[in-house]
Amino acid sequence: MLDYDKEADAYDASRGGEARAGAAARAVLDLIPEGPGRLLDVACGTGIVTRRLAADRPALRVTGADLTPAMVSWAGARLPGAVVRADSRRLPFPAGTFHAVTSIWLLHLLEDPEDVHAIVAECARVLRPGGVYVTTVDKADAHDVGSDIDAVLASRPRRPAPDAAASVTAHAGRHGLRPAGDTAFRGVGQGRSPRATIADLRRGWFTMLPPGEARTEEFATRLAGLPGQDHPRPDPVFALRAYQKPAGAQEFVWDRDNFRADGDDWEVTPSVLPGRRAT
Repeated sequence: MLDYDKEADAYDASRGGEARAGAAARAVLDLIPEGPGRLLDVACGTGIVTRRLAADRPALRVTGADLTPAMVSWAGARLPGAVVRADSRRLPFPAGTFHAVTSIWLLHLLEDPEDVHAIVAECARVLRPGGVYVTTVDKADAHDVGSDIDAVLASRPRRPAPDAAASVTAHAGRHGLRPAGDTAFRGVGQGRSPRATIADLRRGWFTMLPPGEARTEEFATRLAGLPGQDHPRPDPVFALRAYQKPAGAQEFVWDRDNFRADGDDWEVTPSVLPGRRAT
């Protein structure tokens, strides 16, 4: 995984900047009912999307949370007094605090399936009955736009996608959340060029192709042979899913002592203990 303390200063400029943030915020808000309330943006990063959520929906009181100090610093400058440093697996909020919870470009980063489950569980826990959880899914697939770059990279090793839509939906369901809609938005300005993809390879962007290894350099050599080295291919299209906690729902508590993972068989014990923190 990238070091996001080091990435923070250049993060927005290297990922589509305000244009991509605006597209993301509009798509997220399309899945959140109108009206006053509180919204938590989990793993808010630099706050570039979080700020737009607040600006575009003034009736929402928006809070951002991130674990990386440099990201919290950036986000705090954009939303003074509204950003906290927090581990998304153990959110520092009582159960049922928020009318909406978002996690944009988070779940795909996680290497441990237990962490994915813990984060979805926590998002469900802090969500009020009737509230909506919105998250990106299938991020790796978004970058496969059918270009010549994708053809070169097609044979690269891949790890199972931690943010696969079916898996996220299953995790959400185990915490009482029901599918409530989906949409997509274009990652404006994020179309890959061959030269930029080579740079990403050599800095560890592709987790299964470590920098400096022979196989990584083989892919770099093949990419260097493509035409239009600095010409961006089509932008990726990111997928969003929404899940709603039914009105009057019981609280599901993430309890590692009662959690079991046997292949694809995930179980969690529910508990009717409003306000109990995850452990």
